[in-house]
Order: sequence, then structure tokens, then C-alpha cells
Amino acid sequence: MKLLLLDGHSLAYRAFFALPAENFSTSTGQHTNAVYGFTSMLINVLRDEAPTHVGVAFDVSRRTFRAAEYPEYKAGRSATPTEFSGQIPLLHEVLDALRIKHVGIEGYEADDVIATLTHRAVEQGHEVVICTGDRDAFQLVSDKVTLLYPVRGVSEVWRMDPAAVAEKYLVPPERYSDLAALVGESSDNLPGVPGVGPKTAAKWLGQYGDLAGIVAHVDEIKGKAGENLRAHLDGVLRNRRLNRLVNDLDLPLGIDDLQRASWDREEVHRVFDGLEFRVLRDRLFATFDVEADEVEGGFELEGEIVHADGLPLRFGDGAHGRQVPHGVVVTGHYRGGSGDAGAVAFAGADGVTGYVDLTTLTPEQDEVLASWLADPTAPKVLHDAKEQLQALSTRGLPLAGITSDTALAAYLVRPDQRSYDLEDLVVRHLGRELKAQEAAGDQGMLDFAPDDDTSEREAMVRARAVLELSEVLGERLEETGGTDLLRDLELPLVDILARMERTGIAVDEDALTALEADFAAKMRQAQLDAYEAIGRSDVNLGSPKQLQEVLFEQLGMPKTKRTKTGYTTDADALADLFAKTEHPFLEALLRHRDTSRLRVTVEGLIKSVALDRRIHTTYIQTIAATGRLSSTDPNLQNVPIRTVEGRRIRDVFVVGEGYESLMSADYSQIEMRIMAHLSGDEGLIEAFRTGEDLHRFVGARVFGVEPEDVTAAMRSKVKAMSYGLAYGLSAFGLSKQLNISTGEAQGLMDEYFSRFGGVRDYLREVVVEARATGYTATMLGRRRYLPDLVSDNRQRREGAERMALNAPIQGSAADIIKLAMKGVDAALRSEGMASRILLQVHDELVLEVAPGEREALEALVRREMGAAVAMDVPLDVSVGVGRSWHDAAH
Repeated sequence: MKLLLLDGHSLAYRAFFALPAENFSTSTGQHTNAVYGFTSMLINVLRDEAPTHVGVAFDVSRRTFRAAEYPEYKAGRSATPTEFSGQIPLLHEVLDALRIKHVGIEGYEADDVIATLTHRAVEQGHEVVICTGDRDAFQLVSDKVTLLYPVRGVSEVWRMDPAAVAEKYLVPPERYSDLAALVGESSDNLPGVPGVGPKTAAKWLGQYGDLAGIVAHVDEIKGKAGENLRAHLDGVLRNRRLNRLVNDLDLPLGIDDLQRASWDREEVHRVFDGLEFRVLRDRLFATFDVEADEVEGGFELEGEIVHADGLPLRFGDGAHGRQVPHGVVVTGHYRGGSGDAGAVAFAGADGVTGYVDLTTLTPEQDEVLASWLADPTAPKVLHDAKEQLQALSTRGLPLAGITSDTALAAYLVRPDQRSYDLEDLVVRHLGRELKAQEAAGDQGMLDFAPDDDTSEREAMVRARAVLELSEVLGERLEETGGTDLLRDLELPLVDILARMERTGIAVDEDALTALEADFAAKMRQAQLDAYEAIGRSDVNLGSPKQLQEVLFEQLGMPKTKRTKTGYTTDADALADLFAKTEHPFLEALLRHRDTSRLRVTVEGLIKSVALDRRIHTTYIQTIAATGRLSSTDPNLQNVPIRTVEGRRIRDVFVVGEGYESLMSADYSQIEMRIMAHLSGDEGLIEAFRTGEDLHRFVGARVFGVEPEDVTAAMRSKVKAMSYGLAYGLSAFGLSKQLNISTGEAQGLMDEYFSRFGGVRDYLREVVVEARATGYTATMLGRRRYLPDLVSDNRQRREGAERMALNAPIQGSAADIIKLAMKGVDAALRSEGMASRILLQVHDELVLEVAPGEREALEALVRREMGAAVAMDVPLDVSVGVGRSWHDAAH
């Protein structure tokens, strides 16, 4: 048996400084670098060591018996950063979810806990592996105890056995604490004997046996080193008392309590979702097999196994006909306009299971399959239906009658989950593994051996799993009020988005190439301007370390926020520095960064142009918890619109051959209209109903002036505040955004709320209600669960409160544009128009206008978008038409 013990504080603290905090934080602003690094290392160590028992020790506070004896103990250490302290409870959450015990004892350190557990484990015959960054633990190493010591962040460790300790420190592990007492330990603020290093201390220990032997012969030691030893002997003995680890603590748990248990998968999802550790969770599940007590087995392939090799295809039996729902899995792959379907597997509730190799079908069989797939009265459930629909479409096979998509259903049940992999959902919701097992008795007609892992078998198991999973998720949807959202909104979008992806949007390749060359030239010029401003050209403008040297040493600029590696040079910090100094180097540097980012965007677009000279983005419905669609490969929602250079990028997206123009249609001030509707504030509703300039109207009320006397500066402040309130902006955030004092920002907000009390009451009530129910809901009932509203962690709680303010508004906006897409698409098809939807970007639809349909299309778009949902204020739709996406702007 093997016991793995980890020093939680030591490892997490190393991770905190090894991983940049700015790169590891949640959407609520919670720093996660320490917990991420620790969890990553934990996964690696569990994988490499395969322990039977595991435990984690933590420091409770700095008030230990050592500090009581020697107040200067660890006094040289700087105060623990609050960004780190706030992550310790998160570490505990991760460990609890993984069912790993953790313990800390008041007045003692984590290493004392580890020493006690090590002593007991060795007595019981266990092998022990300790993972810590504290060198005092070297004294625990023995033939039964190995120490893993991190030397580069948390990514590289030394494996220290007795021979390794002796090689590095010239003494055996049991003498390490004697050596450390003589040479001191700077990290603990324990001074050693002046002039005595590890070699001298090791020589004395070799000569006299141990520290007690050295003390007994202290008068015999010659030279300056001997004089220093005698002068500092009390300090050496104190060091030895303090660095000796306590191995007989009274602990609330024993070795047997540390036996590894299967983790709480549901809790892992909850915790990792909250921390936004999607990749880390994937690593966790990929590294370790599902524990035996988590699952009840696999799936029985009962009934008749139908193949297409000479047998007639049959779907459903005579008793149920085509109304029997089938789980359908299409093998093959489709992405960004290309791909193909290789086979179709299906499983019905009537017991039929089948696998059809599409490359072997006779014309008659192909016709039977196509007829069934296209039959809207034959219900089918799929997982990630859009991609499978796309793969079938490349073979000319239609797909209709989709009654559920288990990925979409799971998303609506748990919108904050970061992964909707079928295998994981099956374990999570069914307690089963995605594998086949023998059917009971002689019911099965399997022509596969139980361990025969064929592609046919795997596909049929997936089909059976999808069918059973859809039933369970259907029940969960009923409980959470998501049934209508799936049936009436998300599923209809699958076919619409699939057609949009296949269609793509045309681009002017020559203009795109020229734009990339222009951005490259501007990037080089910005680099030259930056070099000229500082009189040197040996600086890598992408290196934070070199930029720190230029900014803070050569140019002597005001220091930015301090980090482990110096002072931050992120975009916000540089923008603030430029506002203060207006130094030409900063202007050129910021210009270089902007053009570099634009060039990367354009390079990505160039690589994405397909053979049809169109770009085919992929839309994902299960990424954003608010319900917004995500665009990827490439992300067309990231194409900037508010800058001149960004609009130049939009200008390369053009109308395709055979079409007349592009049309852009979007909602005007959709978030504020939703705010007016949800809050019921009469002032805001009046502004929208009368058609007045909203921000001028609000500015007049807030500043107590006539609308015509509202200045541009007043209007800008009110606009920033109005939108900020809809996104949970604080007075501090508003002050930063407007570059005014926090007091002035708070006064502005107070005045706003005094004039628009309905908004104040709504914002207050939505948080109170969400805290009581655990979730917020959009106008269509889309839920966003926010367990952190009752968290003891202030940062997480406040982040959840901002989400509670934001989710109903942003989520309702997402629902409304989806309803608009559904309405516009249905109207286009019912009226037989050739115009088509190409893109959806936030609150905007981009359409390709067929010849002679411009006026009719504009009327249709205005009608359908304006009537997407009934509200107390009108939905205002802006429409523009032009040769390019930019020209169609309005």
C-alpha cells in the first residue's frame, strides 16, 4: 500500500507565483492560478504514483509553537497576498469533490501533520510519498519514504530518496535537520553560523556523528568557523528545536481514513464549472478510469441487430410503427463546410438496434434509409445533432423528426457546465459506462463477442445510450422548465444554423490579402517608431521582461501593478501609462499591439477561406451560459466594428455570386429595452414609446436639465451608466470607465436611481430572488444557476451578484435574436424567397439578398424581428444594405 501526502499550502503557493494571475481568473473575477496549478499537479502525481491512500495537509495560521518560542520565525516573509488566501477555500472544494481528505492543526504547520501521518503509515507497513516545497521534510526521507520536491513552479519535481538527499546535502536524511540548524534557513528566517556552509556543516557531522556530537566537541573545532560556532551555539540549538518536525500530533483522522475513494462526479462538475476548469476536468476524466462504484455497467444491445448487408432495413416493429423513438448516431466528421458520414447506427425502444454502412447500400436500401431519416413523423434523438445533420447532408441524406438533442438538453439543465461529452453525460446522468454488455438470458442476438470493440458495436452502444439519456434529461428539463426552450427554440435552430454554416459568407480574397500586407507594414512601422522613441532596437516588444526594463528603468515611468515577475505590462496598464505620460514609445507600442492583433485576425480569416471562396464559421449553442451563440473556426463575432481598422476587415465580407447585396439587420438598444420591460420603470418605457433619444432623455432627468441642454459629455456618462447597470457595474467600475472619482460615480448612480426607481427596485429584487431560488431566468424561462450567491467567499459572491443582474437581460437578448432567426427563416421559406441568412453576430443578422427581393426582404425582416417577442416597449430594428458587410452597416 502506498500513501501520498501533499503539503497543500506549499504547493499552492508555488503555483500562485508560477502561473500569471491575469491568465487564470473566472468570469466573475475570482483568481484561480493557485488552485489550478495545485490541481494540475495533483492529477499528475495521482497518475504517476497510483497511491492507495492520499491526504493533503494545510497550514492553519502563522501562529505556531515555533513563532511563540522565536517571534522572528518566518518574520522576513511578506504578507500573504489576498489573491492567494481567497483560493484556499477553493482548494478545499476541489479536494472535497475528489473525496480527498485534508487536515490542518492549529499551532502547527502542514509539515508536522505530514510527519505525524508518515510516522504512523511507516509503522503500519505503508510506503509513503510526500510532495512538498518545504526542505524541512527532507528529514522524513527513508527507505520507506520518498519526497517529491518541486523545482520549477509545479511542473518539475526532484524525486528524493535517501541516496539523492545524501548526494545533494552530503548527509543522510536523518541528519538533514542538524545540517539545516548549522547553516540556517532563510525562508524561515533562521540564521545559521556565519561562514559555515553545507560542506563545512556536513564535514562536522561526518566527523562527530550528529549535532549532539558537535556540541560535545565544540571546543575542539579550530579556526574562525569554530569561533563562530561557539558564539552562535544557542542559535543553532534553537534552530534544531524549531526545524524538527513533530510526529505525534493528535489528528482527527487515521491512515485508514485516507484510503482513496471514487470522486463525487456531480460535485466535480459543479466545482470545476464554477472555477471554469474545462480543460483540467477533461484531463482528470481522461487520466483516470471511472471508479467502479460510480457505474452499474454498460448497455445491453438487446433484440434484433439489423445490418444493411443483404437484409431489408427495418425501423420499428409492427406494433408501434414509426412512432417508436430511435437514438441515432452518425459516424464520420463534419467541420467548417467539409466532412462526410460513414455510417448510421440506431437504437429503438422496441428493441431494434442497427448499423448501416452507407458505402455498401444498394439503391433500394439507400431509398429506405433516406425516407426514414427524412420522415418528420419518425421521432429521433441525437447527441450534437447539428454536426451529424451536416455529415449526412454531404451524402445528400436529409434529417427530420429530431425530438431531442442530448447535448442541448444537458446544456439547458446545466448551462454553466463546460463540457457536454456523451461519455461523461452517460456516467453522470445514467450511472453507466459507454460500453456494451451481454444481454440477460437469450434475448440478445449479438453477433459480437462481449470484448469485441468494433466500430459497429461502439456506434450502436452510443445510439442506445443517447436514447436512454434523452429520457432522463427530458425529466430533468421538465423539472427545470426547459422543455419548451428545447422544443420551440434550440432544436429548430439546429437546422437553421446547419444551413448557415453550409452556406458561409463570400469574401474578397484579394482585398483580404492586401489587408494582411497593410497590417504587417503598419506593424513594422509601429515597431520602428517605438525603437526611435527609445533610441535602441534590441527590444522584443512582445517580451514583458524587456518592456519592464525599458518602461521602468530606462524611461523611469510610474510603476504599474506589481507581479511576481516585476510590474505588469498588460493592455490596461499600458493605456493608463500612456494617458499619464503621452510618451511616444507607449503610443507606438500600443499601435504595434493593435495592428498585430488585427493582422492575426486577418491571417486566420485567410486560412479559413474554403474552395468556394466563402468562409464557413461553426456555431455552437452550448458554450455561453446566457444562451448566446458562439462562433468558431473562425470566430466571426470577434471581428471588430467600432474601429476604423475593424470596419476595414468587415469590408472584405461581400455579396456572393448570383446575389444582389448583403443586408444587415439588428436591434437598437436591445438591452435597455429589456431593462425597461423587466423593471417596468415608467420613465424608461415612456422614452422608448415616444421615440426620444434614450440617453438624452435619461440625461435630462438625471442632470435636471431640458433635453436640448444635455451635452455630449452628459449623454456619454449616462449611456455608460445605463449599460453598466444592466451588466452589474459598480460605482468603482463606472469611475474607471468614465475616468471620474468613485464619489462622483456613486453620486451619478444615486441620482439615476432617484429618477428611475423602477430600475433600482428591479436590480435589488432580482438578486434577492436569485439568492432565494438559486437561479435567474430570462423572459423565456432560460435559467442561470448561481450557487455562489450564498458563498462565504466575498469575491465569488459579488461576482455571482453581478451575474444575477446581467443574466436575465443578456439571456433575454440572446433568446430574442434566436426567435428572430427562427421567424425570419420560416417566413423566407413560406414565401418562397431565395434570400438567405448568412450570419448571426450578437444582436445582428446578416443576410444575402437575392435579385429583386430587397424591398420584400427588408419588410419581412422588420416584421419578423419586430414581432419576435411581445414587450412593453417596441423592438426597434435597424436595417442597412450594401455590397459588403461594412457597406450594409447602419
